Amino acid sequence: MQEPAQIVVDHISHLYRPPRGREVLALDAVSLEVRRSEFIALLGPSGCGKSTLLYLIGGFLPVEKGDIRIDGKAVAGPGPDRGIVFQHFALFPWKTVRGNVLYGLERQGMPKAEREKRAMEYIELVGLHGFEDSYPSQLSGGMKQRAAIARTLAFDPKILLMDEPFGALDAQTRGLMQMELLRIWQRTPKTVIFVTHDVQEAVLLSDRVAVMTARPGRIKTIVDTKFDKNDPDIFKNKFFVEKVDEIWNLVKDEAIKAQGKRSA
Repeated sequence: MQEPAQIVVDHISHLYRPPRGREVLALDAVSLEVRRSEFIALLGPSGCGKSTLLYLIGGFLPVEKGDIRIDGKAVAGPGPDRGIVFQHFALFPWKTVRGNVLYGLERQGMPKAEREKRAMEYIELVGLHGFEDSYPSQLSGGMKQRAAIARTLAFDPKILLMDEPFGALDAQTRGLMQMELLRIWQRTPKTVIFVTHDVQEAVLLSDRVAVMTARPGRIKTIVDTKFDKNDPDIFKNKFFVEKVDEIWNLVKDEAIKAQGKRSA
């Protein structure tokens, strides 16, 4: 018998209320189930509510209509079971890499020796050994994102929420970070929900891709993308290429609809 889903999003609707102008329906009756240790990507045109859905799961926005449950319990706010990685690093500029990674562990009240050991383990895991005493201003974009991932992983959340974490990186660094994330996920299998605009990135990283419609965001379809991620020729793999084409066509249709709504 299949174990119950770890995350259950049940008919979630959400209104965006700008300071000026009228309310906008950002999400409309979204339902999604995510299994334990699964890597799922949220993909769709700009403004379709991908990040809004992520922040609702994270507890950063209040659930107004519908229900979100994690391990059977309703989400009522942020919690240590969920760690989030943003696009723009969100590191403390006045703290070193070690200081940034230690921050959450100090907040948890972990004993000093244990948190120092834990921080160094995760700094090494993300490939930043030797840079633990560097400040964010001394790091490249990719290194800053590694530090942000180490900081989130160090307090050992069950669920990793990633909001376009590689969106601000150049193409070469982005490619390296994608492979790095896969390596880390394979070593520390967590449940990952990954927001991206990049179809190839979504297919490369995830077990399933949830394609969202133009606003108001709904789940249009979910595509299975589970295959051997360690294949050195993955970008030439027939299955990979076909999946990228299939999902790109689904997203393209929604992007055209979104453009039409904006220009109408």
